[in-house]
Amino acid sequence: MTARAPQTQQGDWLQALRDACAGMSQREVGELIGYSESVVSQVLSGKYRGDIKRVRAAVEGGLMGATVDCPVLGVIPRQRCIEHQRRPFAATNPTRVQLWRACRTCPNRTTEDKDT
Repeated sequence: MTARAPQTQQGDWLQALRDACAGMSQREVGELIGYSESVVSQVLSGKYRGDIKRVRAAVEGGLMGATVDCPVLGVIPRQRCIEHQRRPFAATNPTRVQLWRACRTCPNRTTEDKDT
């Protein structure tokens, strides 16, 4: 149940973000990683005041192919893991309930609010 990011240096994720923005708009890149274009812009300019580790995880999953071993779904893209973490509880199907329960205490969790 650990994240499997490609072997990268500290700044590789930031370079991947820059490279993606060179080929498409910041809005499009933001959609790929689950953040707004303003967050992408702030990260690139070094002015982002939010949780940079969460942005890094989103870039590694959305742009660099990082995966995690989900206790419910098996190996999944890191970005998909982050999307499941962000979802509110909804008893719409058994898998969604299992994910919500597992995400609360999962070692792959990137959100701070572990009890929501």
